[in-house]
Amino acid sequence: MTASFPPLRRSLVAILRGVRPEMAVAVGRAVFEAGIEAIEVPLNSPDPFTSIENLVLALPGSTLVGAGTVLEADQVDRLHAVGGRLLVSPNIDVAVMERAGHHGMVTMPGVFTPTEALLALRLGASALKFFPAAALGPKGIAAIRAVLPSDTVVGAVGGVSETDFADYAAVGVRTFGLGSSLFAPDMNVETVRARADAAVTAWDEIFGDGRP
Repeated sequence: MTASFPPLRRSLVAILRGVRPEMAVAVGRAVFEAGIEAIEVPLNSPDPFTSIENLVLALPGSTLVGAGTVLEADQVDRLHAVGGRLLVSPNIDVAVMERAGHHGMVTMPGVFTPTEALLALRLGASALKFFPAAALGPKGIAAIRAVLPSDTVVGAVGGVSETDFADYAAVGVRTFGLGSSLFAPDMNVETVRARADAAVTAWDEIFGDGRP
């Protein structure tokens, strides 16, 4: 059984696509210190499992660290072996979901249609990653949300930045995966920190800062 999506102070996932192991911890700390508690290293990054393990060891245990672009069941086992708890994929795959459930991971499979979204939920998805969100837009996601259980955690990922939060919030979406708007391999840590700060500020202005 996969785990429920955790009650993060801010429902933001930092996507560090292309991060190298030697910079992963510095970037991860900058993102975490800005207020983003979930970090994803896509598996098409250089030596991604080393980066994930380094982040798990360096950041507080409450941090939700894991992998993106998970396509094969054996990758799920490797992710578990290095301490990753978050599994994000661009698709919905039965074998991947079964392995993630075996390890009790938080899962966020990619969906684009009602059929995919309902299948993902049937397979135990913790949250749904509507991807690429920029193609569906808030109206498209809202139309699909109408046929989903009311407690479904819906995330918008792909072509989304803090400038889009308000539009998605208007249709009930409050979970976002931030990729190129937050991080690129050629950025320095200070730039990433500034972008993370901007995203957190924008999220707080719309949704509050997560304090009780």
